[in-house]
Amino acid sequence: MATPKVALVTGSNKGIGLAVVRSLCKQFTGDVYLASRDVGRGTAAVENLKAEGLKPLYHQLDITDPESVRTARDYFQENYGGLDVLINNAAIAFKMADTTPFGVQAEVTLKTNFFATRNMCNVFLPIIKAGGRVVNVSSVMGAMALSRCSPELQARFRSDDITEEELVGLMERFVKEAQEGVHSERGWPSTAYGISKTGLTVLSRIHARRLRQERPQDNVLLNACCPGWVRTDMAGPDAPKSPDEGAVTPVYLALLLPGAEEPHGQFVSEKKVQPW
Repeated sequence: MATPKVALVTGSNKGIGLAVVRSLCKQFTGDVYLASRDVGRGTAAVENLKAEGLKPLYHQLDITDPESVRTARDYFQENYGGLDVLINNAAIAFKMADTTPFGVQAEVTLKTNFFATRNMCNVFLPIIKAGGRVVNVSSVMGAMALSRCSPELQARFRSDDITEEELVGLMERFVKEAQEGVHSERGWPSTAYGISKTGLTVLSRIHARRLRQERPQDNVLLNACCPGWVRTDMAGPDAPKSPDEGAVTPVYLALLLPGAEEPHGQFVSEKKVQPW
């Protein structure tokens, strides 16, 4: 019997991630895994979807814990021979009114949104099957933060030859300079969330380039996207979109038809490629 196709959505016990799982359960022909750091909240979310008549599966996954990430990879490798769809949705954000020092916000936000997501990609990309789809849930806030960086930083973040090592160095530099209180004079905007998503979009461009170079025949498509401003715990109750509406673009990219060659390495919003 053929192994079923399989999709994994990180940080999906609530908000956009949960809506993505709901949508994939209805449209994806294969197994769909809801993943969360907290087992109790994750299994409760699975039960709620089952009450809607859907059939998600569950796997514990804390993207900030390298051992948890490796355990999940090994599970999908052993049980499915890899992964067909990976949606990196897990992220955090401090509220606008939060008085945590900016240097701490920078370190904590980038730890999850950039460094842990980068580790997820580097551990899981080797097991993404031919024809697979990888979607990094970024944000238009990343594009806005980019536009507020110094011309020198903008040039590097937009360049087609920036390496992953250089990008990591820039992200580390942002955290260090935020902690030292000199980030503004060094060309950075005062948004940890925005810079974390700038980094994630640039990382997506780098990884997409590498996939084309190293696995040209496999037709794996990898993109970053903005789901829009969505009513979630993170974005607040005033946002115009429901979580189900926010799931539309990530799911569109996850379900790009077999044989499609684009978008790849792009930043996509409202199902359209956006300039970077």
